[in-house]
Amino acid sequence: MSRKITFLTLFLWLMTLTFPVIAQQKADTTYTFRFVTQKDMFYVPWNGNDTELARLLECIENNKATILDGKLPLLVDGYCNSQSSEVKNLATAKIRANRVKSELITRAKIKEENFITRNHVTEGDFVTVRLTVPVKETAVTDAEAEARRKAEAERLETEKRAEQERLAEEQRKAEEARLAAEKAEAEKTAQQNTLADTLSETKITTDYHLSLRANLLRWATLTPDLGLEWRICPSWGIAVNGSWTSWSWSDKDRRYALWEVAPEVRYYMGEKKAWYLGAMFKTGQFNYKFSEAGKQGDLMGGGITAGYQLRLNKALDLDFNLGLGYLNADFEKYEVIDGVRVRRDNETKDWCGPINAGVTLVWKLF
Repeated sequence: MSRKITFLTLFLWLMTLTFPVIAQQKADTTYTFRFVTQKDMFYVPWNGNDTELARLLECIENNKATILDGKLPLLVDGYCNSQSSEVKNLATAKIRANRVKSELITRAKIKEENFITRNHVTEGDFVTVRLTVPVKETAVTDAEAEARRKAEAERLETEKRAEQERLAEEQRKAEEARLAAEKAEAEKTAQQNTLADTLSETKITTDYHLSLRANLLRWATLTPDLGLEWRICPSWGIAVNGSWTSWSWSDKDRRYALWEVAPEVRYYMGEKKAWYLGAMFKTGQFNYKFSEAGKQGDLMGGGITAGYQLRLNKALDLDFNLGLGYLNADFEKYEVIDGVRVRRDNETKDWCGPINAGVTLVWKLF
């Protein structure tokens, strides 16, 4: 009996020594959100993201006061290695991390300064959010608490310095890439100018002319539109039209912006070569926000065009045209909350029917 009492006393003494150490541990909790390869959209219901988001929101709610006080930052790491270059991988990883943070800011009512963000070009296509949540402590002395606070402050300062160094390195690489691109563009321009000078010295006997085009219907909707057409011969022509506009009002809460490019090949018929048939391709982007929800995305399609050119004088024609075909629009719906665009949904729509119409003023340059 005395041996049992001695063993029990020793066991209780060891537990007393080890319990404060265990009480001081912190539980690292990591939440992983998956992304589609080469894409930066955050699909919440996809691949278990909804379950992870629910777990993370519950953890944030349980520790919200500590998070808002800045004592418990959310460590966000964006990863991407599916793009063609390191710069593109870092850019995609950054966008992915920002989309996850926007979701948390909207749902959990926290702020940007509650995050520490880092981006990487290795390991895969995902974003992780990590919290070091302290376990409820018992029997912790003031000295231990102060030492713990100092260690946490040193860790945050180290991470901040590392983030600043990484950003400086990214900025240096981006500047080098920009200078290289400018140099390449200057060399290309010099070569093009040399070629143009050579061609200008050569007599061109081919029967063709170059025309400047302006779609008056697009201008009427406050959408500037200009284009060029090169008549290779009396029966064939190559045209390209471009449109661009960007309007905002109501303190930038409403927006109408788009750009489009539409190359086209035409075949002119008849004795006067006034009627024509053509094949057109169209691509562009748009951003509309006429109500609480906005839409922004890409469009692409093509179809058959037909039209008639009415001659006004030697230099001017009026081109009436209509295009029928197919358009695909891939866009996301968003709302603006505290000046930040927050994605709400993603949609894809297809359209078959009229895709282009114009009353175009044509000015023959030569």
